[in-house]
Amino acid sequence: MGLTNSSVGLKTIDTGLTIQKQAPGDKVVALAGNPNVGKSTVFNALTGLNQHTGNWPGKTVASAQGRCATRENAYILVDIPGTYSLMAHSAEEEVARNFICFGGADAVVVVCDATCLARNLNLVLQTLEITPNVVVCVNLMDEAARKGIRLDLELLSARLGVPVVGAAARRKKTLAGLLGALDRVCGDPGGRGRAPLAVRYPQAVENAVALLQPAVEKRCGGGLSSRWLSLKLLEGDPTLGGELRARLGRDPLQDPEVSAALVKARAELAARGIGGDRFKDLVVAALVKAADGVCQGAVLTRGHPYAALDRRLDRLLTSRLTGYPVMLLLLAGIFWLTITGANYPSQLLAQGLFWVQDRLTELFLYLHAPAWLHGALVLGVYRVLAWVVSVMLPPMAIFFPLFTLLEDAGYLPRVAYNLDRPFKRCCACGKQALCMCMGFGCNAAGVIGCRIIDSPRERLLAILTNNFVPCNGRFPTLIALLTMFFVGAAGGAFSSLLSALLLTGVIVLGVAMTFAMTRLLSKTLLRGVPSSFTLELPPYRRPQIGRVLLRSVFDRTLFVLGRAAAVAAPAGLVIWLMANVTVGGASVLNHCAAFLDPLARLLGLDGVILLAFLLGFPANEIVIPIVIMAYMAQGSLVDLGDLAQMKALFAANGWTWATAVSTMLFSLMHWPCSTTLLTIKKETGSWKWTALAAALPTAAGALACMAFTAAVRLIG
Repeated sequence: MGLTNSSVGLKTIDTGLTIQKQAPGDKVVALAGNPNVGKSTVFNALTGLNQHTGNWPGKTVASAQGRCATRENAYILVDIPGTYSLMAHSAEEEVARNFICFGGADAVVVVCDATCLARNLNLVLQTLEITPNVVVCVNLMDEAARKGIRLDLELLSARLGVPVVGAAARRKKTLAGLLGALDRVCGDPGGRGRAPLAVRYPQAVENAVALLQPAVEKRCGGGLSSRWLSLKLLEGDPTLGGELRARLGRDPLQDPEVSAALVKARAELAARGIGGDRFKDLVVAALVKAADGVCQGAVLTRGHPYAALDRRLDRLLTSRLTGYPVMLLLLAGIFWLTITGANYPSQLLAQGLFWVQDRLTELFLYLHAPAWLHGALVLGVYRVLAWVVSVMLPPMAIFFPLFTLLEDAGYLPRVAYNLDRPFKRCCACGKQALCMCMGFGCNAAGVIGCRIIDSPRERLLAILTNNFVPCNGRFPTLIALLTMFFVGAAGGAFSSLLSALLLTGVIVLGVAMTFAMTRLLSKTLLRGVPSSFTLELPPYRRPQIGRVLLRSVFDRTLFVLGRAAAVAAPAGLVIWLMANVTVGGASVLNHCAAFLDPLARLLGLDGVILLAFLLGFPANEIVIPIVIMAYMAQGSLVDLGDLAQMKALFAANGWTWATAVSTMLFSLMHWPCSTTLLTIKKETGSWKWTALAAALPTAAGALACMAFTAAVRLIG
């Protein structure tokens, strides 16, 4: 899912990349590669940094850097976005191209997948057109061996004209050859000892390049390959001119000599019937042909059951008949494990945290602190924090690793594949499915994950509708109400299983609302045609359980928990003040609840419930505790500790099964939490879209509650 503290924090947006050398002699190395080839694994193994690695394409959106050293050199490795080409059709391709061309890299390591080398060589050949200082790292050699694929690395190196080394990056010792190759390349920066393969294009293209290249060499030489730049100018790359002006201080198209040569070269192409799209097709076809030629005789394949197993699994997991049922079963299974496994740890954690509360109370008494200070800090701020931690931490510590295991095993791209068709019908992109999956853990993370969507329109669609799937903070409310009113509070395996199935049904409703709102927006405010979506289905892999557990806890669970706690603390103070400040013999909390009650009744709720949702804006986890506190007229959050007692309290205050359904509907569809809204503002840069992201689910939830309440009252 790609959610880490360093990669998706609120401060990671548009911060740029500054190379941090520890010594002037440090060599800068760009680490490039297709998505899902193990590029980030190579980076982690060499640098020792614990950057998150995921098993679905397009994960590495932002660049990362780290340091490693050999006896000869120290290297600053820059992990640039995964990309299939350097033709700048997407943000990832543009970032990768810009860094390789203008980032000042001393060398480029292109990581390839040994199981599908010919496709990966497309990127290698494009990189060789920019710089001769290239090392090809053929990763996943162990998987290739299991699939019956044998590679002649020496022959590949001779044909490409640059070092080619094999590796299995999960075993760090296999990367020794890569560091040795880097030393050789950086020791010969001019490439005098290398003769990189030059792709030969159709004669008409070569003639056009020959007409343009002398003028380009004269005006833009000394750092950029004139042949590559001539190809880009003929291609008409709209992003290149701005980069050249920013990096080199000049735009070749503004030079009369270059402009005249370009006109002449394009006229030559036009005379042969070669326009913009036709030119690109010829270039791509030549690259593919050259890659196939390099692999001819150097990549030997024999049939192997390992590959057949992948195909059998894909027939099960991506078929129209079984794909969706398997998705639902896996989702229900994750929820069942989360519900079952989180109960006991939550109780223990709550006991421990409230034991600390008692000790804090004793400390305040010992210090003779004023009662109001103890109430505000301990019963207000600390108690709310304790609630958030005890309720959120255990389920997230189970949910995130389970979801990450599916990601690491290669299943999440299959989810995107399965959901591409319904998203296409909504004029959206199948990648939105991956963002939606992130939203189950944290809607803020799901919003940040929308960066993987190339189209600005489709990215905005995904951002605006991400809140329709419930996050981890809303699960406690949904689970508690389902258990109390529809399952029974007795507990047991059957109870948790039934809760998981009902919760899955609620989730399916949220997904259906996501489709509906996406289609509504795509037909009104955000009209457009869905963009093309090419998704590589990675091979199934054995998850790295240790790494998954470690990174899920530290980079996901604690990161999300920390953000929730940061906004819950001031909320605790506000709630305590409202519950303890009285006006006319009643607390401010009760006055506000009475004021909201008429509106709440239209929604099938009451004023206390609606007020709890409003006060739960910083953290959804505190909605139910606020309801309990208001009903019991307590001055601080309270925990009944038993669902049967809680149901009795709710029933005494007028709750019925219909109230529970309306509350669940509103919990499923209402405004995002404060963290999510701040993230939306950061990602969109617009208060207008942020306001719409809050209004859209709220309006949908209000209408759903009103319709349900009206139907219940109609049938008596």
